[in-house]
Amino acid sequence: MSVEFRPATKEEMERFHYVAGNALVFTQNPDTANTMQPELTYCAFEDGKLATTYAEWPLMMRFNGSSAPIAGVTFVGTLPIYRRRGYLRKITTSRFEILREQGERVIAALYASRAAIYQRYGYAVVSTQNSYNFDPRYLQFSVPQAVPGAFRELADDEFPLLVELYRHFRADKTGYIHRPRAMWDSGVLVPPPTGGMLTKVVYQEGDKPLGHLIYVMESPPGGEAPGPNARLTIRDLVWLTPAAYRAAWDYIANMDLVSNVAWYRVPSDDPLSHLLLEPRMLRKTSGDGLLGRIIDVEKALPQRQYDEEGTLTFEISDELCPWNQGRWKLEASTEGSSVSRTKEDPQVTMPVSTLAMLMFGQISTSEAAWMARLDVGDSSALPLWDKVMRTKYRPFCADGF
Repeated sequence: MSVEFRPATKEEMERFHYVAGNALVFTQNPDTANTMQPELTYCAFEDGKLATTYAEWPLMMRFNGSSAPIAGVTFVGTLPIYRRRGYLRKITTSRFEILREQGERVIAALYASRAAIYQRYGYAVVSTQNSYNFDPRYLQFSVPQAVPGAFRELADDEFPLLVELYRHFRADKTGYIHRPRAMWDSGVLVPPPTGGMLTKVVYQEGDKPLGHLIYVMESPPGGEAPGPNARLTIRDLVWLTPAAYRAAWDYIANMDLVSNVAWYRVPSDDPLSHLLLEPRMLRKTSGDGLLGRIIDVEKALPQRQYDEEGTLTFEISDELCPWNQGRWKLEASTEGSSVSRTKEDPQVTMPVSTLAMLMFGQISTSEAAWMARLDVGDSSALPLWDKVMRTKYRPFCADGF
């Protein structure tokens, strides 16, 4: 048996999509099929046959007001007959080494079919993703809110306005992706299912756009009795002011033929449950969102924005990326930051996965200590850690990749 690790060729991409789809149990959307490029893949071949697929999108991600290049890991799968042979582990460790040597994309992120698979490789759950599924009759609010503007339909030639609103919305957030046109077209703007209708509306106050709502309306399956039983699925909700946010829900509440509203990508700090008279009727569910991995501590931490100044010392353990192991000093400020080796005693000691959670702002350092995700050497330093590592918003990514 011979095993080879390399990118797939153009001629092998049809098989690549078959193997990934088979392993991950998904049917390829014909509107987004064959979007992966061979040079972005890195696969395992056993006796010349494709066994394990893996790919990385070159993405830009927001980090608390700054942006950083990341490796958006995707299409990861192994055919059942080739599993338990260590192919994915070999690919993962090889890619960590390659990415470190290249020096640009030293943070990796992915959505996991099973988080347990990737936490073995130093990834951590760095964002929480909620979902709503509710009857719009329960869009009744506990406090009044003035909405001075109104929604209008977006014209076909106004795509740049969507981009501009999204850029403003994501500016200070963490986890949001810089959307190239292809990501818009294969994501929130992908054609709706057969029989559905895609709608794009913009909220304005006077001539000033302050938000947008993209959604799909679908009629109930054939055979159901007529009535108010349409389904509305939110694709994208962007709001730059509280009034724009409230206006979106007022807009949906006025759709008299809708009996079900679904929103499957909801930020964990979305305010709707704090505004409704009956928040339990959102039927909110929660699950893991992004998983993140720091490949090079020294280069990764300075790529996010810090809103407080401080000097933090820490020790990292990292089995798969041994260059991360040891003691480090982060000197953070609002003007920039740096990371260097140090001989000083560490204020905290942790695995690299915990550091990823702190970098994204998923949990605070004090919370990590309470959870025993790190060991504390100097408890008096915890308040400073909490201030320095805090992000303006909870981490979240509105796009799949």
